[in-house]
Amino acid sequence: MTLLRGALLPGGETADVRLADGLVEEVGRLTPRPGEAAGDLDGWLLLGAFAEPHVHLDKAFTADRAANATGDLAGAMLGYAGVAAAPDPAGIRDRARSALRLFLAAGTTAVRCQTGCGPLSGVSAVRAMAALREEVAAVIDLQIVAHAAVPPGGPSAHRELLCAAVAEGADLIGGNPFSEADPRAALETCFEVAAELGCGLDLHVDETTGTTGLTLPDVARLAAAHPFPVTAAHCVALGALPGPAALDVAAQTGAAGVGVVTLPATNLYLQGRKDGRRGLTAIGALREHGVTVAAGADNVQDPFNPTGRCDPLETASLLVTAGHQEVPEAAAMVGPNARALLGLPPAGPEPGAVADLVAVRAGSLGDALARAPADRIVWRRGRVVARTIARTEFAAGIDL
Repeated sequence: MTLLRGALLPGGETADVRLADGLVEEVGRLTPRPGEAAGDLDGWLLLGAFAEPHVHLDKAFTADRAANATGDLAGAMLGYAGVAAAPDPAGIRDRARSALRLFLAAGTTAVRCQTGCGPLSGVSAVRAMAALREEVAAVIDLQIVAHAAVPPGGPSAHRELLCAAVAEGADLIGGNPFSEADPRAALETCFEVAAELGCGLDLHVDETTGTTGLTLPDVARLAAAHPFPVTAAHCVALGALPGPAALDVAAQTGAAGVGVVTLPATNLYLQGRKDGRRGLTAIGALREHGVTVAAGADNVQDPFNPTGRCDPLETASLLVTAGHQEVPEAAAMVGPNARALLGLPPAGPEPGAVADLVAVRAGSLGDALARAPADRIVWRRGRVVARTIARTEFAAGIDL
């Protein structure tokens, strides 16, 4: 057992938190038990550990190897094609491990990674990520999505590729159906294979500011007819629709039980360069209709996003600034909402919750999102797995 003394909770109150058997046992004014380990969290904000619902770990840290000549999605895809055409499983695993170390240090104990497979690289990246998943299982829940492009050969070849990816270790099926030559056929193949293999779907949907040919209504229609979980990422076009039209599609999405992930960093970078439209989905309309909306990093220092630091507090800050979300809502989108979308039990300083926690040296939730302090302590199932302490020194004679 461990007793965390004097932690600041998200609501602003201060409490002690007792951890036992990987869970939060008690929260309140608590008396230490004989032999119980205790830690002082005075000055620390204690939160449930973050979850990253959508990141391309196989592409991470390739910005210096693949240029994006046009700065948009098409340019990023063209630039990365050269890297994908020369698959390097060991390099993918090493770069993904480096990104996961940063995520863990930031307080993230669950990650869903989109892993490319298709005509250029086959399923080698999925195989590499499956091996990494076993290596990090003690500290991170790593879920693998087969982010599959339709190969030459149409639906039959697409089906074969998806089955091969799942056989190599993918947990879910994904891809970019909206950008394929036949979006409806690509969508239907994804749903059919997911039903046959008993896995969920996590699809890139309408990653464009154009408002014609939306596929989110098709995703909702198909999801309503299937029992497995379906996630729609990006949904940028939804944010470009007029209010009533966006509400109508959001209602369909909510009725079908589809979860949505918005990716502010990458979509604000890639979208709107010509038409000036903002690259975010209609968060408010989706939430109004009961959709679970989470947020993720998407890309980390690659042709799709040359920045990114593997820190959900960065994503949450962008949700406030660009997504017009209140601080508690933004924090929930990288915490409880993201865990729910990943199908994980609640985590946080509440009795009965999983003891996956992060303490941030901050005076409030708003302070944490604004400054993203480096000082953090991370627990996984009640065990400290990462600790970062930063120190600032001013020159002699400076009095601030």
